[in-house]
Amino acid sequence: MPLVVPGINSDMGDKSEWVNKLMGKKISETSDEVSFAKKDLPETHRVVKPGDMQTMDHRPERLNVHVDEDGTVRNVTYG
Repeated sequence: MPLVVPGINSDMGDKSEWVNKLMGKKISETSDEVSFAKKDLPETHRVVKPGDMQTMDHRPERLNVHVDEDGTVRNVTYG
Protein backbone atom coordinates (compact mmCIF):
# COMPACT_ATOMS: atom_id res chain seq x y z
CA MET A 1 0.00 0.00 0.00
CA PRO A 2 1.52 3.37 -1.01
CA LEU A 3 2.10 6.10 1.54
CA VAL A 4 -0.36 8.98 1.17
CA VAL A 5 0.68 12.29 2.67
CA PRO A 6 -2.07 14.98 2.63
CA GLY A 7 -1.18 17.89 0.41
CA ILE A 8 2.01 16.30 -0.93
CA ASN A 9 1.08 13.25 -2.97
CA SER A 10 -2.69 13.41 -2.85
CA ASP A 11 -5.36 15.73 -4.20
CA MET A 12 -6.89 16.59 -0.83
CA GLY A 13 -5.36 20.01 -0.72
CA ASP A 14 -3.33 21.79 1.87
CA LYS A 15 -4.45 21.94 5.51
CA SER A 16 -3.04 25.46 5.86
CA GLU A 17 -5.49 26.65 3.19
CA TRP A 18 -8.41 25.52 5.39
CA VAL A 19 -6.78 26.85 8.55
CA ASN A 20 -6.54 30.29 6.92
CA LYS A 21 -10.18 30.17 5.76
CA LEU A 22 -11.74 28.81 8.94
CA MET A 23 -9.78 29.64 12.10
CA GLY A 24 -11.71 31.95 14.40
CA LYS A 25 -14.90 31.81 12.31
CA LYS A 26 -18.21 30.10 12.99
CA ILE A 27 -19.72 27.54 10.61
CA SER A 28 -23.13 28.75 9.41
CA GLU A 29 -25.44 28.78 6.41
CA THR A 30 -23.83 31.89 4.87
CA SER A 31 -20.35 33.42 4.69
CA ASP A 32 -19.35 36.83 6.00
CA GLU A 33 -16.49 38.34 8.03
CA VAL A 34 -17.19 36.17 11.08
CA SER A 35 -18.67 33.00 9.57
CA PHE A 36 -18.03 30.41 6.86
CA ALA A 37 -20.81 28.70 4.90
CA LYS A 38 -21.09 24.97 5.53
CA LYS A 39 -21.98 24.45 1.85
CA ASP A 40 -18.47 25.69 0.90
CA LEU A 41 -16.71 22.97 2.90
CA PRO A 42 -15.44 19.89 1.02
CA GLU A 43 -18.04 17.19 0.36
CA THR A 44 -16.30 14.89 2.83
CA HIS A 45 -16.15 16.81 6.10
CA ARG A 46 -17.42 16.75 9.65
CA VAL A 47 -17.82 19.44 12.26
CA VAL A 48 -16.71 18.20 15.67
CA LYS A 49 -18.02 19.90 18.83
CA PRO A 50 -16.61 19.37 22.33
CA GLY A 51 -17.86 16.07 23.70
CA ASP A 52 -19.07 14.78 20.32
CA MET A 53 -18.55 11.09 19.69
CA GLN A 54 -16.51 10.31 16.58
CA THR A 55 -16.06 7.17 14.55
CA MET A 56 -12.54 5.80 14.60
CA ASP A 57 -12.38 5.10 10.87
CA HIS A 58 -9.49 6.92 9.24
CA ARG A 59 -10.48 8.67 6.03
CA PRO A 60 -7.50 10.73 4.85
CA GLU A 61 -9.67 12.86 2.54
CA ARG A 62 -12.13 13.90 5.28
CA LEU A 63 -11.75 17.42 6.65
CA ASN A 64 -12.42 17.57 10.40
CA VAL A 65 -13.43 21.01 11.63
CA HIS A 66 -13.10 21.22 15.43
CA VAL A 67 -15.18 23.96 17.07
CA ASP A 68 -15.41 25.15 20.67
CA GLU A 69 -18.53 25.49 22.83
CA ASP A 70 -19.75 28.63 21.04
CA GLY A 71 -19.13 27.17 17.56
CA THR A 72 -15.88 28.98 16.75
CA VAL A 73 -13.36 26.94 14.71
CA ARG A 74 -10.31 26.08 16.84
CA ASN A 75 -8.58 23.36 14.79
CA VAL A 76 -8.67 21.74 11.37
CA THR A 77 -7.37 18.23 10.61
CA TYR A 78 -7.66 15.50 7.99
CA GLY A 79 -8.62 11.94 8.86
